[in-house]
Amino acid sequence: MNAAIVIPVYNHGPLVGAVVARALALALPVIVVDDGSTDETAAVLAEYGGITVCTHPVNRGKGAALLTGFAEARRRGCDWALSFDGDGQHHPEDAPALLAAVQDGRRRLVIGRRTGMAPGRTVPWTSRFGRGFSNFWVRACGGPAVSDSQSGFRLYPLPEALDLGVRARRYQFEVEVLVRAAQAGLAVCEVPVGVVYPGPGERVSHFRPWVDFWRNSGTFSRLLGRRLIGGLRRR
Repeated sequence: MNAAIVIPVYNHGPLVGAVVARALALALPVIVVDDGSTDETAAVLAEYGGITVCTHPVNRGKGAALLTGFAEARRRGCDWALSFDGDGQHHPEDAPALLAAVQDGRRRLVIGRRTGMAPGRTVPWTSRFGRGFSNFWVRACGGPAVSDSQSGFRLYPLPEALDLGVRARRYQFEVEVLVRAAQAGLAVCEVPVGVVYPGPGERVSHFRPWVDFWRNSGTFSRLLGRRLIGGLRRR
């Protein structure tokens, strides 16, 4: 296999340097997509050699950033893209577990299922609620039965992920791609990974609970409608 690391970044200047340093330790090509950052992110990335930086002139969303990274990975001859967030939430050291899930040669999308999100820790309740809400609707829309549909730590097969026709370009990309994968016959599996949720004021997150809740609802409505119409046409 020939895998590249893809890290979407938007205004994560205080954190992205450490993420990139840990990614480089994996000895894989590292592609960072700066999705229109307006803080010091570009300056921080310029300090690191051995990485490829793709830049969006304006913020286009996480899904758009992932697609840019996937296209760059393909241009470099890679057939897998290992993605994790630029905010330090994930442990890049968990990457071998995801890579091991495809060592049998099967083409599948691998989700890093986050552990350690139990109530009482520093995990926002909106993250736990959002994960359950998303898991249910991914399944209802014809997607796979998974337990962490919102994890950004994933291994994507290429070019399959580029050819699924996903329309969402923001956070909703990560749920729509699961539904599209299942409908296209692309297997999806999960492996456990760790997660870090810093305390209030320490984490840089651009997830807006209510705005993205309604965006998720719009995406699921579209996917559910597509599934129902497809079912009627087959009768």
